[in-house]
Amino acid sequence: MNSEGNGVVIGLLHPGEMGAAVGRCLTERGHTVLWASDGRSEQTAARAAAAGLTDAGTPRELAAAADVVISVCPPFAAMDTAWAVHGFTGLYLDANAISPGTAREVAELVTGNGGSYADGGIIGPPPLAAGTTRLYLSGEAAGTVAGLFAGTPLETRMAGGGLTGASAVKMAYAAWTKGSAALLLAARALAVATGVDETLLDEWALSQPSLASQFARSARSGVTKGWRWVGEMEEIAASMAAAGLPDGFHLAAAEVFRSCPRAAPGEPADTAPAAVLAALTAEAVAESG
Repeated sequence: MNSEGNGVVIGLLHPGEMGAAVGRCLTERGHTVLWASDGRSEQTAARAAAAGLTDAGTPRELAAAADVVISVCPPFAAMDTAWAVHGFTGLYLDANAISPGTAREVAELVTGNGGSYADGGIIGPPPLAAGTTRLYLSGEAAGTVAGLFAGTPLETRMAGGGLTGASAVKMAYAAWTKGSAALLLAARALAVATGVDETLLDEWALSQPSLASQFARSARSGVTKGWRWVGEMEEIAASMAAAGLPDGFHLAAAEVFRSCPRAAPGEPADTAPAAVLAALTAEAVAESG
């Protein structure tokens, strides 16, 4: 494997919406990118095919053929994903929204078997066009990973902060972007639960005119992505606690997202605010009862 990444075989676990877009960046640059179809859905298979990925069968078979393995999965699955290729001795990039503490656990698992580890944190939407998405990297192997993505829509940046600096950047960033979404949902639910929702909306129109549309966006995120964000909020809470900072806010944010109903395929986006408020206020009534 040279510094430019030419001729590298890359294993990608697993091609969800973000992972498939990351994989497409690599295949369009000419890399061979493997994925593991074992136990995955037809929807995942369709995304993998559209991104030009090659099926290796199982994670073990993927690891046996790959020089580099990239993990892009929900935070709660990061450790299980690393265990699925336990014994891999190439370069492992964890690009998940996990705490520095969890990242160190993954790194120890990888390096304990002779592999090398790079830490990553993705900020932005799936990288379909240049200028939208950044992959923060840290650790000694960060430069090698950056070479793989050179010239692709996924911009790489060095995070600093030691081995797990990229995870720390992601945690600090999402602490606000996703944490503030949970706070906004909870604030509106309080107004509904106490019978002052219309008054609050009137006041928002006067003093915070952007909040009504921001609430609607947060509600849509809650029903489409909230199930994934539960683990991310818990990882942020762990990051806060490890740094000696209060962790309670993001534990509460996890509960807000856990309460959000999951949108059915094809469900209109404009139903999200009412669905989220109904779920949150029902939770409040149940707890008070």
